[in-house]
Amino acid sequence: MWWWPAFLYPPPAPAFVAAASVAQFALLANAGLGELRGEHMAYSKFWQVVAGKKKNGGGSGGGALLPSRQGMLVAYVPAFVAAAASFAVPGAVVGVRAQVLSAALTVHFLKRILEVLFIHQYSGSMPLNTAATISSSYLVITATMIYAQHLAAGLPDPPVDLLYPGVAAFAVGIAGNFYHHYLLSQLRNAAGGSGGGERQYRIPTGGLFGLAACPHYLFEIVGFFGFAMIAQTAHALAVASGTAAYLAGRSCATRRWYESKFEDFPDSIKALVPYIL
Repeated sequence: MWWWPAFLYPPPAPAFVAAASVAQFALLANAGLGELRGEHMAYSKFWQVVAGKKKNGGGSGGGALLPSRQGMLVAYVPAFVAAAASFAVPGAVVGVRAQVLSAALTVHFLKRILEVLFIHQYSGSMPLNTAATISSSYLVITATMIYAQHLAAGLPDPPVDLLYPGVAAFAVGIAGNFYHHYLLSQLRNAAGGSGGGERQYRIPTGGLFGLAACPHYLFEIVGFFGFAMIAQTAHALAVASGTAAYLAGRSCATRRWYESKFEDFPDSIKALVPYIL
């Protein structure tokens, strides 16, 4: 196909993979638009925002709640297990590119789990339905990304080989994301630790926080495009693009939240990309 990008494998024959790519991009992008409209996913600081809206509107609060740490483990563990288990499924991970992709996904979610256990500070709650939504999304994305790579086994590599640049992008993304998560955890410690009281928020500092409200999201996007460059499948590119759209919306909502909480929040700090967005 003359019109198909030279950096992607040909589209897979199974129609459901193409449908999953479109659906996952659309769902993620719509979630990003929802963040801009004030329809937040109820985790982190926005759990309090969502709970407050439901309380003021006479709602019940959204059903069962989990401690935030448990909720985030529910979100990440299934995808980690799926990525790690792919190596044990005969014929599922064939070739260097597929092995690198599955390894990168495993490392990504293992890092998330270790951060939940040892880095992040928690004091609030997380709705069970939010944890289940995030968990199922990550699980489906991971499994479908690995399966799409399996379908590409045996095909000629794309004329433009992005495997090793993709590994570099993934490494930069995961390192930058971890560093800024660490800075956030230290900020929380300085604000009073992870006791059971109400969370005390402060304007983040250090790293790229002086230029953007959510540099951890920026590096997460870099990591997901690292996945896309390693895989070079249309599905992985759709997931990375959808993730970028969602996190861009979440970043803008976060910046607005900081502005509402801190009168001295600097106008020069962008939402996601320093000097640009």
